[in-house]
Amino acid sequence: MQVVTASVTDRGGRPRNEDSFGDRTSERLYYCVVADGAGGHGGGDTASRLVVDSVLADLRYLTLAELPPTGERLVSALTHANENIVEEQSRGDGNEKDMRSTAVVLAIDRECATAAWAHCGDTRLYCFRHGEIGARTRDHSMVQQMVDAQLLTEQQMRDHPRRNVLYAALGTREPLPIAGVHGTFALRDGDAFLICTDGLWEYADDARIIEALADAATPGAWLDALAQQVYASASTNHDNFTALAVWVTDDPEVTRLAVGPGPGPA
Repeated sequence: MQVVTASVTDRGGRPRNEDSFGDRTSERLYYCVVADGAGGHGGGDTASRLVVDSVLADLRYLTLAELPPTGERLVSALTHANENIVEEQSRGDGNEKDMRSTAVVLAIDRECATAAWAHCGDTRLYCFRHGEIGARTRDHSMVQQMVDAQLLTEQQMRDHPRRNVLYAALGTREPLPIAGVHGTFALRDGDAFLICTDGLWEYADDARIIEALADAATPGAWLDALAQQVYASASTNHDNFTALAVWVTDDPEVTRLAVGPGPGPA
């Protein structure tokens, strides 16, 4: 089973990019993490980078031990990242005392043809299969609760004035509802994952993401189309956005693309 990836990140109209992302691979395992920091004045980018560094360090053990990744193990990695942010808050300056970060981590076991993921906040993971959404994380947000209660539609949540109100983010001392898939998720040839911060999904609804996927020959082309959607729809002061595309295929002739900066200004 081959894993083909691409990435895009953009600071948008903000002074700094508070998103972070990273990935690691071995002969058997591939895993990646996307984090969206909050706190301003440097705190957000510090928090998101702590998440990425902490998760990748924790999951390095899976790679060395060749352990099959499960949702429970990934929840544990995000829990540890939360502890690291809280510790950094206690010794940081005023910019970092209130820093938080959302996050999604995805792991793929090529040998077992399985995936697992976990998340906290409103950074999302989508899995597309045969042109439809096969799985999607549920945001830890006020507007997601309103959608679940049928008070809002999925489309209305994207521009609701309270859409940025979260009830869970890493960097919290109280118990967190970090969510993960139970066990593992069986992969099929052609599955496509999109992991993205709210700066992207707020401007690219499900139908447009699926349409862009159908038209794309590569993960990079898919992300380029989604980035263009953000540029066309967002204001000049739009938020940072970051996305990773991960395609799964049984074709042995497919090679893994290097993860690197996507379109748009740095």
